[in-house]
Amino acid sequence: MSFTLPDSARDWQDRVRRFVEVELIPWEERAELAGGEIPAEIVARNERLALELGLPRIDAPKRHGGLQLPLLDQVAIAEQTGRVTNALAWCYGEAQSWMFEACSPDQIDRFILPLMRGERHICTAVTEEGAGSDVDDIATTARRDGDGYVIDGEKWHVTSANLADTVIVQAKTDGGHADGMHVLFFVEMPAEGLSTVRSPAYTHSYRHHHPILRFDGVRVPAANRIGAEGQGMGFIHAWFRRERLMIAARCCGAAERLIEAATDFAAERRIGGEPMARFQLIQVMLADSVAELHAARLVTYEAADAHDRGLDVKALHARCSVAKLLASEMAGRVADRAVQIFGGRGYMRENVAERFNRELRVDRIWEGTSEIQRLIIAGSLLKRGLKGTIGG
Repeated sequence: MSFTLPDSARDWQDRVRRFVEVELIPWEERAELAGGEIPAEIVARNERLALELGLPRIDAPKRHGGLQLPLLDQVAIAEQTGRVTNALAWCYGEAQSWMFEACSPDQIDRFILPLMRGERHICTAVTEEGAGSDVDDIATTARRDGDGYVIDGEKWHVTSANLADTVIVQAKTDGGHADGMHVLFFVEMPAEGLSTVRSPAYTHSYRHHHPILRFDGVRVPAANRIGAEGQGMGFIHAWFRRERLMIAARCCGAAERLIEAATDFAAERRIGGEPMARFQLIQVMLADSVAELHAARLVTYEAADAHDRGLDVKALHARCSVAKLLASEMAGRVADRAVQIFGGRGYMRENVAERFNRELRVDRIWEGTSEIQRLIIAGSLLKRGLKGTIGG
């Protein structure tokens, strides 16, 4: 199988690659040794440059000032941002297409358009202590009270909450005609009753933390409810599909950079007068990495192209799971091999392989573990058969 990216995707690749190489990668070591932090003026500059490139608008409809790029172009972009460690590519927010379908005109004006302009920073609170990949098992509730709702519960791993002014919260309705069904809300921060339980230290060194948030009787107006009661899970599934595909793309970008770095090092490092790259066991590690990257990249591109072709959303759900599963597992193996090739240098935090070896591990966990992806794929196979799951 071969796959040729259209000219538009290649153009975006080139532009974002330059941004990544010139503006972001040079700050990786500084960020790593400072707990993920870089100077505030550089953070502001990176966000401004991302806005100028149009990155927050790539998935937004044109009628709202977005670029409405094909998902294949968006995957090409994410692959390039995946080349960066320390979450330095997380310098902009994204207005996703599902938001414009789910949100009211008032919510689009108050939350989504400002997100596109870099004036709002939004995080998402879904996971709980007892509910990870099984999102249906959440215990957070939203009870109707007059002209608003009261939210109670605790959310874990709320990525970027320390930098956000708004959180999208998933809850289950408590009472009413949609009792026990899922619903989403915009909650503006700070809010009375909303507190940070703690902000755990994670394996990676990001300025974007993942705090545990507690909602104790947090009141929100009904105007902040996203869609209708009972529609929350459908919106989250749309978010998952896109995020899983973008994780796959970023993993491909990370693997590409790791292979390039390991190859360059192996060609330069001499052992017994010979370049290490001449040693067959080194070549085997590099060759396996190239083959696995090629396969994962093709699957990721094809899944994005299937979306652009209008593939049935349920079949697309499985395709995105296939891409995330293959790419995240592949990237982990590539990172491990890169550390081995670099040897002792690969265990130094200043080395790209060391950082990616830590950072890529979570891609097999968040937005649905590898085990959950396998269950989604198997479920699709049993319902739709092999052709209905991966085409052909």
